[in-house]
Amino acid sequence: MNIDYRAEIERLKKELDVTVVAHFYQRDEVFEMADITGDSLELARKVKADDSEWTVFCGVGFMGQSVKVIAPEKRVLMPKIACCAMARMIDASYYDDSVAYMEKHGIAREDILPITYINSDATVKAKVGEMGGLVCTSSNAFKIIEKGLESGKKILFVPDRCLGQNFAIQMGLKSCVIGEGECNPNEADIICYNGFCSVHQLFTPNDVNFYRRKYPDIKIAVHPESDPSVTALADFVGSTSQLIRYVAELDPEQKVAVGTEYNLVNRMRDKNTYVLSATKPECPTMNETTLKDLYLTLKSIEDGNPINEIEVDAHTIKYANLALERMLAIN
Repeated sequence: MNIDYRAEIERLKKELDVTVVAHFYQRDEVFEMADITGDSLELARKVKADDSEWTVFCGVGFMGQSVKVIAPEKRVLMPKIACCAMARMIDASYYDDSVAYMEKHGIAREDILPITYINSDATVKAKVGEMGGLVCTSSNAFKIIEKGLESGKKILFVPDRCLGQNFAIQMGLKSCVIGEGECNPNEADIICYNGFCSVHQLFTPNDVNFYRRKYPDIKIAVHPESDPSVTALADFVGSTSQLIRYVAELDPEQKVAVGTEYNLVNRMRDKNTYVLSATKPECPTMNETTLKDLYLTLKSIEDGNPINEIEVDAHTIKYANLALERMLAIN
């Protein structure tokens, strides 16, 4: 039997008490069916304010968890519980190992202030919350780190080394990466976990130089998850929402090469926008969700047998939410 997934999704959205949510990196066919779109924390906050009984979240696992952390009463389903590669690089035990590494170098636990990028599992956020730490996003990391430094403590930044390194450079601070070269926490202000985004690692200085040679007046805009060697050559470095705004405010005739996920860049504007990569920088996990998956998830609600529901235990919710609340208090 052939099913018109778009028509069925529209029908189910009208008949069910449900809101469909999609991250900017979702494939177009899914993104176009969403009631709410945006970046990860932005989506979680919008969902908290939404009054639908059901949320169907098209994204990756930690995003669905974030909704449950800040709005535990919500029933959240995900068409695919895809796992962000960066978030998967660290778990509670790896986090504990990083703290132990710093303690081994003579830094007392109470002198460590952990900050975790929102692209992390709820259990890691909870560990950070228990140690008095905070969550950050790519748009507010500078402000969060700046405030954190007022404590006089060493910053343990997880899991994205590039984000930590880029903001250290921007702030004139010294950083090191655990497991990469000689990382002495006593000689650094920000100690970074050795994680990264597989998509943003695709962008290289060679890509920047290629576009500079081809279009001498081109603008280069990249996400801070990119390697510091790339951000150093860019005209603009910003979060997903900041990149969207930057490109939108350029003269339509201004050429710009953007270093972030392909689906987002592709829908930024009709012309003069290029992807800063020799290969197609698609996030494999963000692209797992299809129209069929979205349909089947909505249909499961109609059938009274919901699938892929996100659950987070009470302890994790308590401390992960604490880390988020500390961030929001500064924001």
